[in-house]
Amino acid sequence: MLAGGTLGGVLRHPDPPLSDGVVTLRAKTRADVEAIAAAAADPEIPRWTLVPNPYSLADALDWIAATELGLDSGVGIDWLVVDAEDRLLASIGLMGIDRERAIGEIGYWVAREARGRGVATRALRLVSAWATSELGLTTLELLIHADNAPSHAVARAAGFTHDGERRTAPREGLPEGDYLLYRRHPET
Repeated sequence: MLAGGTLGGVLRHPDPPLSDGVVTLRAKTRADVEAIAAAAADPEIPRWTLVPNPYSLADALDWIAATELGLDSGVGIDWLVVDAEDRLLASIGLMGIDRERAIGEIGYWVAREARGRGVATRALRLVSAWATSELGLTTLELLIHADNAPSHAVARAAGFTHDGERRTAPREGLPEGDYLLYRRHPET
């Protein structure tokens, strides 16, 4: 088993959790349900993501259960991004992991009170490094709504580049509009 990584395709959260000394990425638990629901109730989060609107405590519980399925199948892993006092700052996930093609997609959202503090960039760098070193992924992708300027800035700050590729609402449930594809390869 890789350190905090995989065993026969099954994923597990790293132990110790990923951290850069400012933010820590840890597994979600049932104790986080109220904080998740409160953060996800911010209309800016469903505006750009698959997060439902309105968002309920039941949605948070369902998300925690779905996370376990993604871990067990080896295709996805999510983290909560917290500060030193364990306050919820953001969420970030690696999904659509294809080990044969060595590719995965990262998605994230940031709680209103944590925006503009570099939280998403820090978390994105941590997940990118982990996905490369522990899972051997050589290409990481972000699909960002064309109008989501803050998320484009996060992608660039974390070393992702946009090669001009655009997609129209690439997944059911995503807000309508054009999405820009950003990629990061380990050598960048």
